[in-house]
Amino acid sequence: MKIIEIRKNVFLKELEIEDAGHIFKAIDSQREYLGKWLPFVEFTKSVKDSLDYVSSVITMPEECKEYQFAVFCGGDFAGLVGFKGTDRLNRKSEIGYWLSEEFQGRGIITDSVRALIKFGFSGLNLNRIQIKCAPDNVKSNNIPKRLGFSFEGVERDSEFVCEGVFRDANVWSLLKKES
Repeated sequence: MKIIEIRKNVFLKELEIEDAGHIFKAIDSQREYLGKWLPFVEFTKSVKDSLDYVSSVITMPEECKEYQFAVFCGGDFAGLVGFKGTDRLNRKSEIGYWLSEEFQGRGIITDSVRALIKFGFSGLNLNRIQIKCAPDNVKSNNIPKRLGFSFEGVERDSEFVCEGVFRDANVWSLLKKES
């Protein structure tokens, strides 16, 4: 299990089955807040749904592994951050993240993403990392801005929200040579 120390009392821990309960509790207690930006909130109806997600992440074959981390602050579960859609042949991946509302505004996700960028470029030998954010999610878009990502444009109808509804996404990227 990989642990990445972010700063005093903040660390990332590679997902384990035991984290499913924390994930569900955070989602279930903040459905309206998190559901505004995260389509999976609507489909996460029980601990079993979170358990299925964590299980799918930790049972991936090594050659397909997507590093997903639970964010802990002061010993409390705060959110998730990790890689998704990794293309090993072309050495690129996307970082996704979410943080419980009570932990926002402290730089936790900015610092966590910064640590994943370092891990991605040095540990995973990636050349390109991207982040996608809903255009009107100002807080989320500020993360790649702060970290020196370049805005590439808008991917139209990028994310399925619910039946018949898709959301655009701002696409941000950072290359290894720029980090």
